[in-house]
Amino acid sequence: MKCLIIAAGEGSRLSNRGDSKPLVPLLELPLIERVILNAKGAGITDFYIVTGYNGEKLRNHLDRFAQNRDLKITHLRNNQWEKENGLSVLAAKKEINENFFLLMSDHIFDKSILEDLMQEKVADGEIILAVDYNLKNKTVDVDDVTKVLVDNKGRIINIGKNIRKYNAYDTGIFLCSPAIFEALEESSDNCDTSLSAGIKILAKQKKARVFDIKGKYWIDVDDENAFKKAENILLADLIKTSDGPVSRHLNRYISTRISKYLLKTNITPNQISLFSFIFSIVGALFFFFGGYANLLIGGILAQISSIIDGCDGEIARLKFQTSEFGRWYDAVLDRYADAFLLFGLTYYAYFLGENLLYLFIGFLAIIGAFINSYTADKYDGLMKKNLTRGKHYFRIGRDVRIGVIFIGTLINQPVLILFIIAFLMNTENIRRILIFYNKK
Repeated sequence: MKCLIIAAGEGSRLSNRGDSKPLVPLLELPLIERVILNAKGAGITDFYIVTGYNGEKLRNHLDRFAQNRDLKITHLRNNQWEKENGLSVLAAKKEINENFFLLMSDHIFDKSILEDLMQEKVADGEIILAVDYNLKNKTVDVDDVTKVLVDNKGRIINIGKNIRKYNAYDTGIFLCSPAIFEALEESSDNCDTSLSAGIKILAKQKKARVFDIKGKYWIDVDDENAFKKAENILLADLIKTSDGPVSRHLNRYISTRISKYLLKTNITPNQISLFSFIFSIVGALFFFFGGYANLLIGGILAQISSIIDGCDGEIARLKFQTSEFGRWYDAVLDRYADAFLLFGLTYYAYFLGENLLYLFIGFLAIIGAFINSYTADKYDGLMKKNLTRGKHYFRIGRDVRIGVIFIGTLINQPVLILFIIAFLMNTENIRRILIFYNKK
């Protein structure tokens, strides 16, 4: 399916950040690149970009971007970019003769909105607009947003920025049939060149319906206030439903701030994974040296490693550099790091009291940690499938293991660390087995 993106306007309210609004970097990635890569993540690779103001600069940038990201981008021009946005959509009439997505270059949104909208079937002559029914959405500029009045059958009755009666917001995400072009031509003949005018014509024909985004995030990055909100939304979205309690309440709070800084560098997610691994190995080596000071240093390095371990995925998602290899590579390094840390602690505990029981407890901790990691993918998949999107579920994983190590080293209790990890990990593994058994 093709995707048409409007990027012709001046965007004067963000002019302090650059002379081309679509190229204004949001967390070090231009707005329009975020929109395109979000769509690419949903499976779209054929893009039509309408340019106008400062168009040559934007087109040159997009040509380089398309080559680097293996995308097909067709440039369309709107020489009347000072007028309303319906003319930008009309610029694609001769190029697109099938159903297509219509997006705005300055609207940031949850990729799953697009993925879900893809499953909708568009009738002949129809358009579907993704709407937000949450009228209390604090990220929305009520004075500027396009408002929508929807009936109880999900059809649009009225749309516009200044309508008094409404029950939803226009997110700027459309699934259109070519009928939108005829509607826009008709509205233009009536001296209204806005996109909303075309939608109104289709609404009168009962050919405009809505799709509920169900609380997923979206924001029109139109001014400085919205820009800062968009940054916060993207950073908050880095928290995963599979994050354990230590990661969710401590690690992410620190790692997202580190990632925000790392975005300004050329460091890659895989390099961060390696850096985190090195911290773990160095921390484990300190356990072998013996003594409380070395135990404490090792625990601190292990916790730092755990925090940095979150940055690789955060950078990958913010830069759209996620890959199967990256996920696998990170997981492999984590398993080696866990083995060294727990073996180092076992060594420390054994030579502290030369008790064979400590070796057995250490063995249970190591095997419990490995089985815990082995079952993680299937467990997470099952939980995400059965829970409402965005909700967290109970999970004891690596963040808890490292957190226990850190706290245990602070209070100089290496044997207690191993015992707690052995108990927690093996109990969690049994719990997961029972969950899977009951779901069979």
